[in-house]
Amino acid sequence: MGFGLAAFATGAVTIPAMPSQAQSVPAPPVFNACHACHSVQPGGKSGLGPNLVGVVGRTAGTLPGFNYSPALKASKLKWDEKALDEYLASPTRKVPGSRMPISTPDPAKRAAIITYLKSVK
Repeated sequence: MGFGLAAFATGAVTIPAMPSQAQSVPAPPVFNACHACHSVQPGGKSGLGPNLVGVVGRTAGTLPGFNYSPALKASKLKWDEKALDEYLASPTRKVPGSRMPISTPDPAKRAAIITYLKSVK
Protein backbone atom coordinates (compact mmCIF):
# COMPACT_ATOMS: atom_id res chain seq x y z
CA MET A 1 0.00 0.00 0.00
CA GLY A 2 1.51 3.32 -1.04
CA PHE A 3 1.93 6.21 1.39
CA GLY A 4 -1.03 8.15 -0.01
CA LEU A 5 -3.43 5.24 0.33
CA ALA A 6 -2.04 4.30 3.74
CA ALA A 7 -2.38 7.88 4.95
CA PHE A 8 -5.95 8.06 3.66
CA ALA A 9 -6.88 4.72 5.20
CA THR A 10 -5.58 5.81 8.58
CA GLY A 11 -7.25 9.21 8.43
CA ALA A 12 -3.90 11.03 8.38
CA VAL A 13 -4.80 12.99 5.27
CA THR A 14 -7.05 15.99 5.50
CA ILE A 15 -8.48 17.74 2.51
CA PRO A 16 -9.21 21.40 3.09
CA ALA A 17 -12.74 22.25 2.05
CA MET A 18 -12.85 25.99 1.71
CA PRO A 19 -16.21 27.64 1.16
CA SER A 20 -16.85 28.36 -2.50
CA GLN A 21 -19.09 31.12 -3.75
CA ALA A 22 -21.90 28.57 -3.75
CA GLN A 23 -21.66 27.73 -0.04
CA SER A 24 -21.71 29.91 3.01
CA VAL A 25 -20.90 27.33 5.69
CA PRO A 26 -17.37 25.90 5.90
CA ALA A 27 -17.14 22.12 5.64
CA PRO A 28 -16.94 20.43 9.04
CA PRO A 29 -13.85 18.27 9.64
CA VAL A 30 -15.97 15.11 9.40
CA PHE A 31 -16.69 16.02 5.76
CA ASN A 32 -13.08 15.16 4.81
CA ALA A 33 -14.15 11.51 4.55
CA CYS A 34 -17.02 12.51 2.22
CA HIS A 35 -14.78 14.76 0.13
CA ALA A 36 -12.65 11.77 -0.83
CA CYS A 37 -15.48 10.57 -3.12
CA HIS A 38 -17.83 13.55 -3.54
CA SER A 39 -17.38 16.95 -5.18
CA VAL A 40 -19.05 20.04 -3.73
CA GLN A 41 -18.09 22.44 -6.50
CA PRO A 42 -20.77 23.73 -8.89
CA GLY A 43 -20.25 21.90 -12.16
CA GLY A 44 -17.63 19.65 -10.54
CA LYS A 45 -17.22 16.12 -11.79
CA SER A 46 -18.64 13.26 -9.80
CA GLY A 47 -16.07 10.90 -8.35
CA LEU A 48 -16.79 7.55 -6.77
CA GLY A 49 -19.86 9.33 -5.39
CA PRO A 50 -22.06 11.95 -7.04
CA ASN A 51 -21.49 15.70 -6.86
CA LEU A 52 -23.35 16.94 -3.78
CA VAL A 53 -24.12 20.49 -4.95
CA GLY A 54 -27.87 20.91 -4.50
CA VAL A 55 -28.34 17.46 -2.98
CA VAL A 56 -30.76 18.70 -0.30
CA GLY A 57 -34.20 18.62 -1.90
CA ARG A 58 -33.11 16.44 -4.83
CA THR A 59 -34.58 13.01 -5.50
CA ALA A 60 -32.03 10.25 -4.89
CA GLY A 61 -30.41 8.73 -7.94
CA THR A 62 -31.26 11.55 -10.34
CA LEU A 63 -28.05 13.55 -10.88
CA PRO A 64 -27.36 13.21 -14.61
CA GLY A 65 -24.15 11.44 -15.54
CA PHE A 66 -23.64 9.46 -12.32
CA ASN A 67 -23.93 5.66 -12.27
CA TYR A 68 -26.14 5.10 -9.23
CA SER A 69 -26.93 1.66 -7.85
CA PRO A 70 -30.24 0.26 -9.07
CA ALA A 71 -31.41 0.27 -5.44
CA LEU A 72 -30.78 4.00 -4.97
CA LYS A 73 -32.38 4.86 -8.33
CA ALA A 74 -35.47 2.83 -7.38
CA SER A 75 -35.66 4.25 -3.84
CA LYS A 76 -37.49 7.46 -4.84
CA LEU A 77 -36.04 9.09 -1.71
CA LYS A 78 -36.19 12.86 -1.50
CA TRP A 79 -33.01 14.09 0.19
CA ASP A 80 -34.50 16.07 3.06
CA GLU A 81 -32.87 16.33 6.48
CA LYS A 82 -34.57 13.20 7.83
CA ALA A 83 -33.69 11.02 4.82
CA LEU A 84 -30.09 12.28 4.81
CA ASP A 85 -29.75 11.65 8.54
CA GLU A 86 -31.04 8.08 8.21
CA TYR A 87 -28.91 7.40 5.13
CA LEU A 88 -25.72 8.80 6.63
CA ALA A 89 -26.30 6.75 9.80
CA SER A 90 -26.46 3.51 7.77
CA PRO A 91 -26.65 3.73 3.99
CA THR A 92 -27.31 0.02 3.46
CA ARG A 93 -29.99 -0.08 6.15
CA LYS A 94 -31.81 2.92 4.65
CA VAL A 95 -31.37 1.68 1.07
CA PRO A 96 -30.44 -2.02 0.89
CA GLY A 97 -28.19 -2.41 -2.14
CA SER A 98 -26.68 1.07 -1.82
CA ARG A 99 -23.02 1.26 -2.80
CA MET A 100 -21.99 3.91 -0.27
CA PRO A 101 -19.54 2.15 2.06
CA ILE A 102 -19.22 4.77 4.80
CA SER A 103 -21.65 5.37 7.65
CA THR A 104 -21.62 8.17 10.21
CA PRO A 105 -23.00 6.79 13.48
CA ASP A 106 -22.50 10.00 15.50
CA PRO A 107 -25.69 12.14 15.34
CA ALA A 108 -23.75 15.39 15.92
CA LYS A 109 -21.42 14.64 13.01
CA ARG A 110 -24.38 13.78 10.77
CA ALA A 111 -26.05 17.06 11.75
CA ALA A 112 -22.86 18.96 10.85
CA ILE A 113 -22.70 17.26 7.45
CA ILE A 114 -26.36 18.00 6.74
CA THR A 115 -26.01 21.66 7.78
CA TYR A 116 -23.07 21.93 5.41
CA LEU A 117 -24.88 20.19 2.55
CA LYS A 118 -27.82 22.57 2.94
CA SER A 119 -25.41 25.43 2.20
CA VAL A 120 -23.93 23.82 -0.92
CA LYS A 121 -26.10 25.11 -3.76
